[in-house]
Order: sequence, then structure tokens, then C-alpha cells
Amino acid sequence: MGDAAARSERRSVVRYTQVAGLAIALIVAGSYISLPIPGSPVPVVLQNMFVLFTGLILNPAWATGAIALYLVMGALGLPVLAAGAGGMAHFVGPTGGYLLGYLVAAPLVALIVVSGNRSQPHALAAHRARLPVQITAVLAGTLVVYLPGLAWLSQTLQTDLGATLLFGFVPFIVGDLFKAIALVAVLRGLPTRVWRALS
Repeated sequence: MGDAAARSERRSVVRYTQVAGLAIALIVAGSYISLPIPGSPVPVVLQNMFVLFTGLILNPAWATGAIALYLVMGALGLPVLAAGAGGMAHFVGPTGGYLLGYLVAAPLVALIVVSGNRSQPHALAAHRARLPVQITAVLAGTLVVYLPGLAWLSQTLQTDLGATLLFGFVPFIVGDLFKAIALVAVLRGLPTRVWRALS
């Protein structure tokens, strides 16, 4: 019985490692889709959408680990940040707060989306969650990125609240809301067998 449990645990670790690798690969791919905004040091990227997706397919612990590994890769200089950039300069520059916000957003999505339904595998539970729970999860994940992002942006640029919102919130919030809606559509639209395979 002990050997069977150990084998099952090893299979789970292998599966979650594979899913975490997929999540990181998608975040990196999303970072290469980067559009600069005139007058703002913050670009439009798709990586934040895949950060939220990480919380849909991984439990909070694994989601945190996947995002942490992605950030370490960026800090070490690998070309995984927006527009294929890398290095510590991006963590101390104007966009550093948004990057750290990712570390909170993914596990927060993971926690919310399976609240009250922890008996099923994570991705499958996320897929089967009620629509209001799914919407709440992705919106909370979206907004929580802005909290450290705007605070750090204000600090680095030495701007007041109005200017900070103009540079780091107003040009992006509509697009981010569309990304959140798209995620919910994907979560509800893909066949159950896909989410079972990710669990």
C-alpha cells in the first residue's frame, strides 16, 4: 500500500512538473507579444493573461512555484520578460511591481477558483466551478497585479496618483478585462477531457 501511494505521489509530481513547464512556456511566449504605449514605460503584453491561466491549471503551491521560477529566469537575464528582455534592471525599473504582482495573482486565482470544491483535481475543479467564481478569480488576479505595479511605478517615476493611473492603469485596464473574459470563455469552452488531462 505504501509503495502504491509513493508511485501515485511520484506520478502527481511528474504531472504537475509538466503542467508547470507548460505554464511557464506560455508566459514566456506571451511576453514576446509586447506593444509599447506612447508616453508610458509600461507595455501591453499577453504574459499577464498566462499568469492568470497558471492559477487555473495549477494549485496555489505549484502556481507560486511556477511564477517564482519564471521570475528567477528573468532576473538571471534570460530573455523571458516583455519583448524578450531579461535582467535585474527590469525588477528595479518602472515595471518591477507588476512582475512581483504576478507572484500573488496566480496563487490567488488558484485559491478562489476551487473554493468549496477541493475534492477534485485542480484544473478540473476550476473548469467545473460556477461562473461567478470563475469571473471573481480572474478579475481578482487581474486587479492584484496592479496594486504593487502602480505603487512601484509611482515610486520609480515620482508621480502623483493621477499621473500614475494615467501611465500604468488607464491604457491597460480595458484590454486586461478582455483577457479575463477570454480566459473564462476558454475555461468553460474547452472540453472536460482537456482539463482532466491538465489535472
